[in-house]
Amino acid sequence: MARERDPLIVGRVIGDVLDTFDRSIPLRVTFTNREVTNGCDLRPSHVANQPRVEIGGNDLRTFYTLVMVDPDAPSPSDPTLREYLHWLVTDIPATTDASQEMVCYESPRPTVGIHRLVFALFRQLGRQTVYAPGWRQNFNTRDFAELYNLGLPVAALYFNCQRESGSGGRRR
Repeated sequence: MARERDPLIVGRVIGDVLDTFDRSIPLRVTFTNREVTNGCDLRPSHVANQPRVEIGGNDLRTFYTLVMVDPDAPSPSDPTLREYLHWLVTDIPATTDASQEMVCYESPRPTVGIHRLVFALFRQLGRQTVYAPGWRQNFNTRDFAELYNLGLPVAALYFNCQRESGSGGRRR
């Protein structure tokens, strides 16, 4: 895929959240019956419950860390809480569902603008101790990866999310 057409570059995920990396592992994220594809639109009601995560690969000795962040919190025009941590799961064995949460899933509820929600998957060097950050706001995926020697991501996905529409008209 040409770099200029890479949806992670077009959506500014590469740059705002992640550095350029080579995808080497399939990552599939599904909310109920809606699969996340880069740049798709999902409403807060679609993402209210924790998603199912499937990681490709068949080496049961390989473990992964999954980070889900919102780089547009509280608003895309003024992201003072960038990056807001929505979910952190570690020690995920290949071929299985994400189940070992370090920071429990918090569903996105944007109030202003269109927010990007980013899933970044990192390969761990082995089982390791990862500590949950003390707060969700101002998380930094790059710093986290460096702190735990995770290197560059092996996969990433993102979707767009905005406030649910109202009735469609103004109240009188």
